[in-house]
Amino acid sequence: MFGTDRRVLALALARMADAVGNSFLIVVLPVYIASGAVSGDTFGLEEAMVTGVVLSLFGFLNSFTQPFAGRISDRTGKRKLFILLGLAILTLTNVAYAFAGNYVSLVLIRALQGVGVAFTIPCTIALVNELATGDTRGGNMGVFNTFRLLGFGLGPIAAGSVVDGGPYTIAGIQLTGFDAAFYFAAVGALVSYLLVTLLVSDPKRTESSAGEEFDLSLRSSGGGLDPVFTLGLTTLFLAISIALLATIEPTINERLDQGKTWFGLQFAAFVLAQVALQAPVGRASDRFGRRPFIIVGMVVLVPATLAQGFVGTSTQMLVARLVQGVAGALVFAPALALAGDLAREGQSGTQLSILTMAFGLGTAIGPLASGFLVRYGFSIPFEFGAILAALGALLVYTQVEETMSVGADSDAESRPAPQD
Repeated sequence: MFGTDRRVLALALARMADAVGNSFLIVVLPVYIASGAVSGDTFGLEEAMVTGVVLSLFGFLNSFTQPFAGRISDRTGKRKLFILLGLAILTLTNVAYAFAGNYVSLVLIRALQGVGVAFTIPCTIALVNELATGDTRGGNMGVFNTFRLLGFGLGPIAAGSVVDGGPYTIAGIQLTGFDAAFYFAAVGALVSYLLVTLLVSDPKRTESSAGEEFDLSLRSSGGGLDPVFTLGLTTLFLAISIALLATIEPTINERLDQGKTWFGLQFAAFVLAQVALQAPVGRASDRFGRRPFIIVGMVVLVPATLAQGFVGTSTQMLVARLVQGVAGALVFAPALALAGDLAREGQSGTQLSILTMAFGLGTAIGPLASGFLVRYGFSIPFEFGAILAALGALLVYTQVEETMSVGADSDAESRPAPQD
């Protein structure tokens, strides 16, 4: 599939399995807290605010821990070990939710999950990068992201049905709908753990070649911005732009006179475009270069984001989100592949974590930004997102150079051929 190494395909399937479980929690946790099943000290905050803390804590801890987790894996030369560590933590904490009856335990479990997943994400991306060759890296990244997004999109669809379908009786044991959802999420992480254990191996190496310094450069030797850092900023701006919609659902539904079903379709449209285009775009970037796709994607993101602030019908919002998804697909896989091209030997975990951290932060900042800015006018959050998208395109155009000869097989002889 698009020249994908078998181990990368196994990682993609594993990532899809745990993404289904992770996205379950996005839907289930707020409903679980609101159901009255959780009690105890709320830290002096209202229930809605505590829910926000529980949900956002995962994103922030996950994002800020990733560079350190990536660095540890670089120094030890181990990827698989830390991926399995993160998945083991995720499996156990998903089960723990079924026994969490107070807010303190929920916060602790969610925080531990954030740290656990922080080991899984950068180590997985680094391993995909190292298993690919220079002329298959885009395709590998595209296939990996396709399965990840597919899992993330399927989870919320199934989560509501699992919760509403309870209680269940399995082998004489009665489970509530919430318990079943938490166990389902745990099974997803466990399946991912087994796939990585059985089908994935680290590239052959005798020792890590990472240096002693913690290398997260902001500036390049030429005086401009470091290209990997620039790609991280661009990913941050992209993630903020696509996440603006989440917080202001009631405002959008009222403005467009639509129900929750329409909003769900609009929210999912972005993911559907990603699933359809990630792999072919990644493969095309192997043939025609990474940088042009990233620049075009960020340019297309400008009107696609801006239009959402001025649409007058549900159909127009759906089309705008689809175009935004196309823009995202043009950026995601090529940006990861280009960062992989630029990453110094033995430092894939550290440097690629800049992009994965940026995406996580963007999905956390976007909803906060739209919730704050919408008070000044419905279009203001989307105008803000469009400005960020334009800035991202400008940064890539001025600060990032292409790293590969188009269509070249320059390193095909020096690296093992991908397995079909």
